[in-house]
Amino acid sequence: MARKKKKPLYEGVTIEDIGAEGKALARVGEMVVFTKYAIPGDVVDLQVTKKRKKYQEAFVTTFHEYSKDRIEPFCEHFGVCGGCKWQLLPYEKQLFYKQKQVEAQLKRIGKVELPEIFPILASENDTFYRNKLEFTFSNKRWRTFDEINNDFELKDSDALGFHIPGLFDKIITINKCWLQPEPSNKIRNFIYKYALDKKLEFFDIREQVGLLRNLIIRTSSTGESMVILSFYKEDETARINLLEAIKNEFPEITSLLYVINAKGNDTITDQKIELFNGREYILEEMEGLKFKIGPKSFYQTNSEQAYNLYKVTRDFAELDGSEIVYDLYTGTGTIANFIAKKAKKVVGIEYIPEAIEDAKGNSLLNNIENTYFYAGDMKLVLDNNFVQQNGQPDVIITDPPRAGMHADVIQTILNILPGKIVYVSCNPATQARDLALMDKFYKVDKIQPVDMFPHTHHVENVVLLAKK
Repeated sequence: MARKKKKPLYEGVTIEDIGAEGKALARVGEMVVFTKYAIPGDVVDLQVTKKRKKYQEAFVTTFHEYSKDRIEPFCEHFGVCGGCKWQLLPYEKQLFYKQKQVEAQLKRIGKVELPEIFPILASENDTFYRNKLEFTFSNKRWRTFDEINNDFELKDSDALGFHIPGLFDKIITINKCWLQPEPSNKIRNFIYKYALDKKLEFFDIREQVGLLRNLIIRTSSTGESMVILSFYKEDETARINLLEAIKNEFPEITSLLYVINAKGNDTITDQKIELFNGREYILEEMEGLKFKIGPKSFYQTNSEQAYNLYKVTRDFAELDGSEIVYDLYTGTGTIANFIAKKAKKVVGIEYIPEAIEDAKGNSLLNNIENTYFYAGDMKLVLDNNFVQQNGQPDVIITDPPRAGMHADVIQTILNILPGKIVYVSCNPATQARDLALMDKFYKVDKIQPVDMFPHTHHVENVVLLAKK
């Protein structure tokens, strides 16, 4: 049997840049090497783990010299839980590389003529900016490196926290998460301690046994909060006692809900969610508009920055009150309702029927009467009959998922040929691909990156397309 060829170790390599998916990038000869937890300016040894024709992946074995830009991570869980991987970079440097990422992807993938890109809009808060987090219960707690190296006896294997990257059954217990404002940490830590004290069963995802499965905490800029506890099975006494304990400890919780989820996966969008205490929703507010957020509702996870994102979208649309606007992938109608007072009519389309009901409810809540919402597959709903029924759009706003728009949807838009298209994207790579498909009829007029997720490589981008 042939012996496997040993993968190379590169010594004294300087990290040059940040590339795809936020990974650090170095060059060894003609070979591009990607690694994690390093930043431009670091001088390192790299042990290759994967070899491809055009690139390799590696991990750092030794730091010979640290970059002058490197700062100390503020989170005790950095490098283990898998989140906030850019804590090593000062925030202004994060913004620099996100701006660079948007420009590079639009040029490399889109290959269309571009105007000067506006400077990226920074998030006012770079910690405690998220309004939703999901935590997992597990009976297989991840042991820290200190515990392993010191042969620490693992007395308690139960965990409540985040998944270890690449290991679906291992969870790191989170003491303090810097992503969501209080009472998020207090609620999670209280539930964890209660569950340990009462010896409640934590879920085993491999064996599909246990009681406690997931915890979702939502907060809003109005100060309201929602807690959803997911149980794998019904144990009425244990469930009621736990929920009562949470209610008594945190009377400020606006909405306390639970779900029994005995499926093989953690998703609860197809499950019946029960109200235990309070009301079934929390309220978010933006420019005096109120938005109901239920346990299954989608809402941008950075509330304050979502407001800036929607203002850019509205400004790019340049509405004067006479326009018919189509809002594609409308979700719960946040953008549609936000721009409604500036338009003659707004038509929202979304695949998920429950989201459309939320959108209609939000219009009703705000006394908005010029919005119309439809549920269905975008490429099937948006046809000539739909346009005849709802009117020729002057502006189309589209905010698709990370995969971008389906080619059939793009072709339908090109058949409709609105005067303007405002394309909001959470993935500049697929956005660039779609811009190339529309280049024959539309030119890129404005580009505005928006940072929604500090300390990650993710970036939102808004593009205005004008008809040629």
